[in-house]
Amino acid sequence: MKKKILVTGGAGFVGSHLCERLSKNPNYEVYSLDNYFTGSEANHVANVTYIKGDTSDIATLITFTPDMVYHLGEYSRVEQSFDDIEKVWKYNKDGIFAVLEFVRRAGCKILYAGSSTKFGDGGLGRNASPYAWTKATNTELVMNYGTWYNVPYAITYFYNVYGDREIQTGKYATLIALFKEKMKNGENLTIVSPGTQKRNFTHIDDIIDGLVLVGENGYGDEFGIGSSEAYSIVEIAEMFGGTIEMLPMRQGNRMTADVMSAKTEALGWKPTKNIKEYINNLRVSNWK
Repeated sequence: MKKKILVTGGAGFVGSHLCERLSKNPNYEVYSLDNYFTGSEANHVANVTYIKGDTSDIATLITFTPDMVYHLGEYSRVEQSFDDIEKVWKYNKDGIFAVLEFVRRAGCKILYAGSSTKFGDGGLGRNASPYAWTKATNTELVMNYGTWYNVPYAITYFYNVYGDREIQTGKYATLIALFKEKMKNGENLTIVSPGTQKRNFTHIDDIIDGLVLVGENGYGDEFGIGSSEAYSIVEIAEMFGGTIEMLPMRQGNRMTADVMSAKTEALGWKPTKNIKEYINNLRVSNWK
C-alpha cells in the first residue's frame, strides 16, 4: 500500500519542488494543502492532489490519515511581516497549532520547515521580526509536542533558497529572482543598506535533496540545509553586473546567520550547486 504524504504549501516555491520530487516515488501518494497566498496554480505538477485552504482548517480539509506531513505552508517574509502581522499570526501561529493537533491525532511524523532567521541573534530569533518570532517559537512548540505527546518530528532550516519558480515581482519577491527581473528590465539593483549583510544562498535542488533525506531518515532533531558559502548582498549584485542603488536600512534585516548543516551532512547530504555558477549562467543566457 502506498504511503500518503501531505505537503502544506505545496503550490509554493519550495513546496512545489518537493511535491514534484515526492510524486516520482512510486510508493507515495502526494497531496498538497495550500491557501495560495504566495503559492500559484502555475506551480502545480503531475500526480499530486491539490486541496485549497488554510492550515488552520486542516482537520476539516484533510479527510485521510497521512503517513507524513511536510509542513512548509507558513508566512515566510522578514521585513514585510511588520506590516502583515495579522497574516503572520493566522498562517504561522493558528496554523502550527492546528497542524500539530492534526498530526498528534493522526499518529504520523511531521517535518517542520523552520527558519534560519532564528540564528541571527544567537539561536532565539525572538526580537528580530514578527516572522522570526513566530518561526522560532513554532520550532519550540514542535519540539514540545515531541516531548509531551511523542509526536515524531524533524525540523529543517533553509538558507536563502533560489532557483526555478521563485516569486520575481512584488513585495514577496525573493532576492535572486528580483535581481534577475530587474536585469531583464534594465533597472537598478536595489539593496537595503548597509549591503554587507551576508547570506548563504542555496539552490532549490539541494534544498529538496535535504528535505527528502531528513523526511525519510531524520528524527527528533534540527537539520540545517544550507550552502557553507556566504556572500554579501553587494557581492551578489556585483555578480549580476547591474547598477547598484542603495536603500535605507530596514527593521529586521539581520547581518548574518550560522549554517548548521553537520547533522544533515551526517545523513549523506551535501550541496552540489553554487550561486556564482547560477548567476553566470543567467548572464550568458539573458544579458550577453
